[in-house]
Formats: sequence, structure tokens, C-alpha cells
Amino acid sequence: MVLETFTLGGCLPVRRLGYGTAQLTGPGYWGPRGERADSVAVLRRAVDRGVTLIDTADNYGPGIAEELVAEALHPYRDELVVATKGGVVRTGDSAWHIEGRPERLREMCEASLRRLRTDRIDLYQLHRLDPRVPMAEQLGALDELRAAGKIRHVGLDSVTAEQLTQALTLTSSIVSVQNRFNLLDRESAAVLKVCEAHDLAFLPWFPLANGALTGEAAAALDSVADRLGASRGQIALAWLLHHSPVLLPTPGTGSLAHLEENLDSAALRLDASDISLLDALADRAA
Repeated sequence: MVLETFTLGGCLPVRRLGYGTAQLTGPGYWGPRGERADSVAVLRRAVDRGVTLIDTADNYGPGIAEELVAEALHPYRDELVVATKGGVVRTGDSAWHIEGRPERLREMCEASLRRLRTDRIDLYQLHRLDPRVPMAEQLGALDELRAAGKIRHVGLDSVTAEQLTQALTLTSSIVSVQNRFNLLDRESAAVLKVCEAHDLAFLPWFPLANGALTGEAAAALDSVADRLGASRGQIALAWLLHHSPVLLPTPGTGSLAHLEENLDSAALRLDASDISLLDALADRAA
């Protein structure tokens, strides 16, 4: 049986298939994408379809994605969990600067609170660990924000299993990890095991393999997709939901039609032969 929900931090139940906002911004997650009203419509439709986890970040735009979330969804429904990220500063469409000094993390969190029009962020994720700043100082800043009521839970983005294990010895605030993981790329399998052992949510970024599903390595998807009357992308999302109960994919799109397709994948049920075939795809892709 595929579980439909996951409880973040033991207190925030969310539907396992969420929605990510990166695709509501322009190329390189920089600037706007299309008409603002279209992005608002996609966000509202996602929630109307039952999505209860919205994943965004302060540097998508920058600032644009968070503002769109507030415009579309504020005042937020009681069951809606909004996750955002801080710790990376953008100065251009291909310029990303890691910034983990405690004073900067506090400033970034305050800015996100203003853009999201909220007093407390449900899940605040450190977008990258800053190698120039001791991990204890970065996590300590987030713990201080939590103690002040600014954030409810803490997440980490793009960490190794060793870093995650170390972080768990420094704070009890961590409830999630966001690493790259999908049907064709399972480099973070060791991180997933740590998440399973500690009941942490794993939000895989690039859950649809960032376009790689159209390649020859993913051709084996077609037999499963044809049998179930689904697309390759839907099968890839269904595989994530079957693969581990702590995986919470948040595929993003700026298209209403693509949104509907993504969300419909939650209803797909893979049998043992499907899973066996799909499990072998990562080796073929490599």
C-alpha cells in the first residue's frame, strides 16, 4: 500500500505529492515567467486539487516565487504547509552565492516572512551548507529563529549522509532533507536511508529527472506507461511514491495541464514487475 500522507515533525500532516514553485520563474529561476495571473491560477489549482505542501525558495526570482505564493494562497488554509529556503544569494541568472552567516540567515528569514505575509514559516530549509561557517553556527541561527517563533521546523538541502548525521547531533529541529533524487539518479540513496531511519521527509528535487526521461535510458518506462495509460513523467512520480514512504516529490510546472498530469500520478499503482523494471533503470542510465 502506498501511503498518501506524511507527518512532518510528528505534527504537520501533508499529502506526499506536493507542488514546487521554481518553474513559476524565468530561465535559471531568474525573473518572471509569463503572465502573473497564470502562475496564480496554477498555485490555486494545486491547492484545490488537494496539495497541502508548497515548496518555494527566497532566491527563485529572486523573491518572485514567494510573492506569488502569498498572492495566490494568502490567507493560508489551516492544512496548507508552506516550505521555503534561505542561505543562497542570487546576483544573476547563473550566479549563486552560498551565504550561511547567522546574521544573514536571520535577515533572509525575515525577508521571506514579509514576502509570504506570515508570522511563522512552517518549514525553513537551509538551501546549502556554507563551508566557511561552522555547521553548528548555521543550525544554531535556525534554532534561534525557531525559538523566537519565526519558523516551525528546519530542513537541509543538498547534504551528504555524513553531514545529515552530524546535523542531527547538533539540533532536534530537522524534519526534512531536499536532495536530487529521481528514477534515473539515485546518488543520494545513502541520505534517503538516514531519512528513513529518523523518519525525516525527503523532498527530491528534479523528481522528473530534469528532462532526462525523454532519453533512450528511460525507454523501458514505456511498457509500464502504456499498460497504465500514463505518461513517462507520471510513472516516474509514481515510482518515487512507491519507492519509500518518506519521499515527498514536489514537481513544479507553470502549466495547468501539466499540473493536472503530475497530480494524477498519485492514483497510479505499480505492481511488483513494474517496480522491478523501474528499479533497474538507474543502472542503465549510468
